[in-house]
Amino acid sequence: MSLSRLPDPDRDVLARSQTIINDLEQLIGAGSVISDEEGRRAFEADALTAYRRVPLAVVLPASTEEVAKVLKYCHQNRVKVVPRGAGTSLCGGALPCEDAVVIGISRMNRVLDVDIANRTIAVETGITNLAITGAVEPEGFFYAPDPSSQLACTLGGNLAMNSGGAHCLKYGVTTNNVLGVRMVLMDGEIIDVGGPFLDAEGYDLLALIIGSEGQFGIITEATLRILPKAEGARPIMLGFASSEAAGQCVAAIIGSGIIPVAIEFMDKPAIAVAEAYAKAGYPLNVEALLIVEVEGSQDEMARLSSDIIEIAHTYQPTVVEPSTSEEHSERIWRGRKAAFGAMGRISDYYCMDGVIPLSRLAQVLTQISQICARHRLRVANVFHAGDGNLHPLILYNANDEDEAKRAEMAGAEILKLCVAVGGCLTGEHGVGIEKRDLMSEQFSPTDLTVQMRIRSVFDPDWLLNPGKVFPLEASPAASASEEAAA
Repeated sequence: MSLSRLPDPDRDVLARSQTIINDLEQLIGAGSVISDEEGRRAFEADALTAYRRVPLAVVLPASTEEVAKVLKYCHQNRVKVVPRGAGTSLCGGALPCEDAVVIGISRMNRVLDVDIANRTIAVETGITNLAITGAVEPEGFFYAPDPSSQLACTLGGNLAMNSGGAHCLKYGVTTNNVLGVRMVLMDGEIIDVGGPFLDAEGYDLLALIIGSEGQFGIITEATLRILPKAEGARPIMLGFASSEAAGQCVAAIIGSGIIPVAIEFMDKPAIAVAEAYAKAGYPLNVEALLIVEVEGSQDEMARLSSDIIEIAHTYQPTVVEPSTSEEHSERIWRGRKAAFGAMGRISDYYCMDGVIPLSRLAQVLTQISQICARHRLRVANVFHAGDGNLHPLILYNANDEDEAKRAEMAGAEILKLCVAVGGCLTGEHGVGIEKRDLMSEQFSPTDLTVQMRIRSVFDPDWLLNPGKVFPLEASPAASASEEAAA
């Protein structure tokens, strides 16, 4: 993947860029439009910082109605639009184009309604993930999806990428916790899908919209499922002499029928970096570390912990450390939560996101190490082991063009491996530009054609988040040709 593989800018749009900016300022106010170069440059990339492009303009609407006005204008004038939450996407999902208007939802962050009796909360999608839980925590409730970036990432981005997190093993990812959305289509029409009830009539359009990466419309409001907090939670730290043993232990725990709240994996390089930063008390003499968390009553946690430790002993752990207090639990999680940031202190890294069957975990970890060694690169593994969602961190020097190229090549091999063993290209980060050219590894030409036709129903001119998800050969013109031939 390279910037040369992004769509060419629309020269006509660039030529009339000042007119577009003036029109947008008149539409929703100059204070909501960023047009100076320094201001636009702040939006030139998301968390996949290897790729950067400065947008034509940035619009920060304050309501669903303002989003509708801007989209209607862009539709009428054939201006491309890139939706943006907090910009924490790791796959280039919010990367702009020079001829595109970025629509950021960060100002739309209100809690609209809390209904404890029916266990729902309605919010604007610019709210951060953690703030949703913060709004209901005093009542003893929480919002289950918890991506590692939850302090910063917005619900809008979570909805676009169908984000997960450490606790999705038990509670599911974003799509399992959303009841309804309000979305603005590219032509400015506002639609409501689902609502504050368990199931909607007709087709399950929510499952189609969530995870569509901002290519169907911009979701401005959502009704979410909230859950009562468990009586207690208790993590167990398990250290192993090899990554293979840790992987086999994960598969055995799930195979036994026990569903912990979370099973997180860290290998030796990740353990060392996280411990140096977070001082969490991690053992440095192990090759792999599992954090397995259970929850429930004291009796239930004790029983589940005992069963998990018994299963783990089959794989000869060198460290078995159940939490003994809330402070101990916080310390065990501290290093895992800080792992990605801690890694950034010592090296640039390319964070992958693939999914594999649990039974292939030990094999795939070995092959990931072999792939990176072949490309003369180091790798650290930190991931959600319970559902097979891998996050290898390929370490490289971003200022070394050859190393950056080798990191991309290693990443592509790892994702191809995930598909080859029966998994898929992404678990929670999305496709964006990062995995776009690998889509044909997982999907047949017919599969891709069907997906493109669905995308065209929502956005016939392909103006929303262009150049993402589908290989560039799958252009709007190609899609239209397919329709004509049908």
